[in-house]
Amino acid sequence: MVKLNKSFLANAHPNDKVEVSSKKNLPIKVLQFGEGNFLRAFVDYMIDTINDAGLFGGSVALVQPIEVGMADMINAQDGLYTVILRGLEDGREVVRKRLVTCTDSCVNPYTDFDNYIAIAKSPDLRFVVSNTTEAGIVYKEGEKPDDRPQAGFPAKVCALLYERYRYFDGDAAKGLVFIPCELIDNNGAMLKEIVLRHAKEWGLPHGFADWIENANHFTNTLVDRIVTGYPKDEIDALQRDLGYEDNLVVAAEVFHFFGIEAPSDVLEIISKELPFDKAGLNVVWTTDVTPYKQRKVRILNGAHTMSVLAAHLAGKSTVGEMMADDIFVKYLQKGIFDEIIPTLDLERDDLENFANSVFDRFANPYIRHYLMSIALNSVSKYRVRVLPSILEYYKRKDEAPAVLAFSLAALITFYKGDGHDVPDDAEITAFFRDAWENSCDMGALADKVLSKADLWGEDLTKLPGFAEKIAQYLTGIAKNGIASEIAKIS
Repeated sequence: MVKLNKSFLANAHPNDKVEVSSKKNLPIKVLQFGEGNFLRAFVDYMIDTINDAGLFGGSVALVQPIEVGMADMINAQDGLYTVILRGLEDGREVVRKRLVTCTDSCVNPYTDFDNYIAIAKSPDLRFVVSNTTEAGIVYKEGEKPDDRPQAGFPAKVCALLYERYRYFDGDAAKGLVFIPCELIDNNGAMLKEIVLRHAKEWGLPHGFADWIENANHFTNTLVDRIVTGYPKDEIDALQRDLGYEDNLVVAAEVFHFFGIEAPSDVLEIISKELPFDKAGLNVVWTTDVTPYKQRKVRILNGAHTMSVLAAHLAGKSTVGEMMADDIFVKYLQKGIFDEIIPTLDLERDDLENFANSVFDRFANPYIRHYLMSIALNSVSKYRVRVLPSILEYYKRKDEAPAVLAFSLAALITFYKGDGHDVPDDAEITAFFRDAWENSCDMGALADKVLSKADLWGEDLTKLPGFAEKIAQYLTGIAKNGIASEIAKIS
């Protein structure tokens, strides 16, 4: 089978099952720290899409952020690779394939430092994207300005910006826009803070710090797409279908969301330079990404946490099995549409559209989400993902939400550990084991669990009628089984 590289692209054309942009040999406008599956199936896929639509006209130079990575594999294919998107849209199965051509090359700064720095001096460079994991945007002591390269990501950024600042003599027009995709709150603001700290500790000129502040923009972001990565179990069949050998195929779900936050005057500029939304991509430019984070945590993550433990107790193994059961679909519908959405402040249509996409994502036949994997550390997840909806529901309705309350009873039942290991900290599992063994009835059990404020952040027995409702659900589950009780409240 023919190997994927630029020679193949020049002399042949992928079959009509694969989308491919005709835009080639474009200037490097994006520097990307991170060459892994997520960015290639998320940001690079989007850049390729807006290139194809004639809206951007730029390529991406990838940087391998750690010593061991994928630079050699990527360069062997001249930066080319295929993204395969598979899932459901409005309940209909969708498969899309795109040969991404916007990634120019991948440089390893640990073996090719000079080429890495040369990119920093490119007059066309405008954007910096990153995904160096949650541990990437952290301050590390001992970094030096003359390291080749620095070990930490923020230190690399500081050194790279200083090279650019000196090369262009502090030209404000040569500042960069940072779009970090690490999964931490205020990722851009945190990156900027650490970069400025390095600049100060390294004794770099005050003019450089001013240039960072005034000529560069650090956005905060929210990213959302499940990227399953290299589909090794089906790669032979996929490559036969593609008609070429691609060792960098990356599979992902169809759904995507990209929230990019910056001040309004900055957004006005960069949204025109990088017009993702004009190509039909699900990208929101906003001065406050918080409501979209809340939407994701409460609806998507909250739906997982409120359902998977109950589904496991009902004998299910995967999210797909759960979604094949009408009882659980109705349970989720009631919990999301009647109890979670009324506690959120975005437009109802926006929230309902997002919720509908969640049902498609949960039912995606191409992704196997095991319930016990999602069940890891469910107490802390419940506190962050579900409890805020319960508390807000009380504020607005002055009563307990039935499904969300039931999901806490399911959690308490799951943490009894009958027939399964409980994947959580030993201290937490010991508490639940003791509560089950030393409570005289379900009312006492509910009181003991709900009053433990260090689990929930407050004493939940103070919510009117809440402990009684949990005790009622616990009694029903013990007597009739989880599926029977779910059917009653759905």
